[in-house]
Amino acid sequence: MELVTERLVLRPVIGQDREALFRIYGDPATNTFNPAGPLIDLDETQLLLDRWIAHWRLHGFGNMALALRHAPQEVIGFGGFSVREFVGRPVNNFGYRLATQAWGKGLATEFAQSMVRYGFETCGLPVIDAAVRQNHLASQRVLEKAGFSVNGHAFDVPDAPASLTFQLTLAQWRAAQGTPQ
Repeated sequence: MELVTERLVLRPVIGQDREALFRIYGDPATNTFNPAGPLIDLDETQLLLDRWIAHWRLHGFGNMALALRHAPQEVIGFGGFSVREFVGRPVNNFGYRLATQAWGKGLATEFAQSMVRYGFETCGLPVIDAAVRQNHLASQRVLEKAGFSVNGHAFDVPDAPASLTFQLTLAQWRAAQGTPQ
């Protein structure tokens, strides 16, 4: 399964993504707004990747590897959906992280918009949620451009301030698309 946007190629994560995942998730710059900090080594990276692959098997959706269409073998980011819990309720959480060389080019917005469409049209999700650190304004703008709005906050990282929570329902998305309910 592969999704193609104007500039991106998206595919489910695979076991061979370990080094790319560590390069991006182990980079302190990409973790500026992550109170848990970067991944520390390839063993920790493998555990995360194993969880992501298991999530795909269990739910039929999950995290994707992102590459530019003109360089499909070079992973520039990861993102997608995970079933999580916010404030005691299960949610279909949307998240992403891009390598620093991909920042500031509108790629996160392009990815978010394509994943919202995929989540509603292909995965059949009724609602998509996201959590963003309160000082991470760039990611908040990405979510807003994809149609999300703030709906509360969650203490999603132990011993850290609350994140803002965002939500987009299928009905809201369809209305914004001009599609009948």
